[in-house]
Amino acid sequence: MLRFAGSFLLCLCAVAPLLSSLSAAELVTCSGIVPMRYRNDKISITDFGGVGDGRTLNTKAFREAIYRIEHLRRRGGTLLYIPPGVYLTGSFNLTSRMTLYLARGAVIKATQDTSSWPLVAPLPSYGRGRELPGGRYMSFIHGDGLHDVIITGENGTIDGQGDVWWNMWRQRTLQYTRPNIIELLNSKNIIISNVILRNSPFWNIHPVYSSNIVVRYVTILAPRDSPNTDGIDPDSSSNVCIEDSYISTGDDLVAIKSGWDQYGIAYGRRSSDITIRRVTGSSPFAGIAVGSETSGGVENVYAEHINLFNMGVGIHVKTNIGRGGIIRNLTFSNVYMENARKGIKISGDVGDHPDDRFNPNALPIVKGITFNDVWGVGVMQAGLIRGLKNSPFTGVCLSNVNLHGVAGPRTPSWQCSDVVGASRLVSPSPCSQLISSQQRGSCSNY
Repeated sequence: MLRFAGSFLLCLCAVAPLLSSLSAAELVTCSGIVPMRYRNDKISITDFGGVGDGRTLNTKAFREAIYRIEHLRRRGGTLLYIPPGVYLTGSFNLTSRMTLYLARGAVIKATQDTSSWPLVAPLPSYGRGRELPGGRYMSFIHGDGLHDVIITGENGTIDGQGDVWWNMWRQRTLQYTRPNIIELLNSKNIIISNVILRNSPFWNIHPVYSSNIVVRYVTILAPRDSPNTDGIDPDSSSNVCIEDSYISTGDDLVAIKSGWDQYGIAYGRRSSDITIRRVTGSSPFAGIAVGSETSGGVENVYAEHINLFNMGVGIHVKTNIGRGGIIRNLTFSNVYMENARKGIKISGDVGDHPDDRFNPNALPIVKGITFNDVWGVGVMQAGLIRGLKNSPFTGVCLSNVNLHGVAGPRTPSWQCSDVVGASRLVSPSPCSQLISSQQRGSCSNY
């Protein structure tokens, strides 16, 4: 497992410059929504007393350097250079018009002194911390209301040192929701590229209420048993491009969200226009997930050329009674999976509630989900689609889907309820709700 992850990392580092040199005609990419900006003005963390010995606490140096960038207001912004070394630090805020640049061999490492971690307010679309009522710990690298921010470099590392947080979660001694590695709120024109994220305390990359986000050429690693270490979670965000990355974590590799029950319904900001392309990874949970927090709605998601290994679920669309929200126009194309408990899962009974004040009549609407050219080997169950009796899932379309099973306890290849859709060239043969020729009109593509 580690050998595979390491070899892929070396491969990714080598391939990234090659891919970036290809012409637009040769490489399909959405990354042009935020052009990479070159900054003439540069400062180094060492200019502010930063010491990369792995022991010295550099929180003051990071905060002073970013304060300088914020108040310099240089035309074109400023680049903060992190030279080779291990820079231990507490959490810090970014500012607009800056680049955080990690040289090859540079490591920004989070302190494990959890008592020094700042608290921030819960997200309004969640109404409380995701794990516990009340506030939440600020993300390791944080920003609110920013624009024109780049986190990049020569595949340097941002290490969340999350094991202390995972143990608090396991021992039920957490007081507030754990921090992400990177969270940017109410921000736009963001690039995260050519960096390695390791051992996040909670979710890794969390853009929320944001737009024009590019995440490309990143490697995200955490142990398979690390709790809730989602890779990339666009949340109530639009115009998001995720490409050319490797993710191996303890939870969903990519999970698209938009708020939690009545709080997400009231906030009312959807996630939309999200492209996921050329992502490879492994997880005991899902490869590409939508949900389960989808109360603001999710629409216009396109994922292609996805390669998944040793998965819980290949593609998982998940919601619940009380969520509300519309999930529509999702396309998953050219997906390969090897060794998975389930290939495709679309479920209306997944996820918990923030409190008992959710509206049981707030039923999600799920429609227009297309799977094209999906191939799997070692898949224990091809598909499980469980809609809601009072809100059936519609327009579920399967085309050229082959999910081959493994020997084991007898489980139906497909299990379906409260779903309407169509299929063509599917093996093993799907459930009857997706076969009837009378329902082929429910899928506009066919």
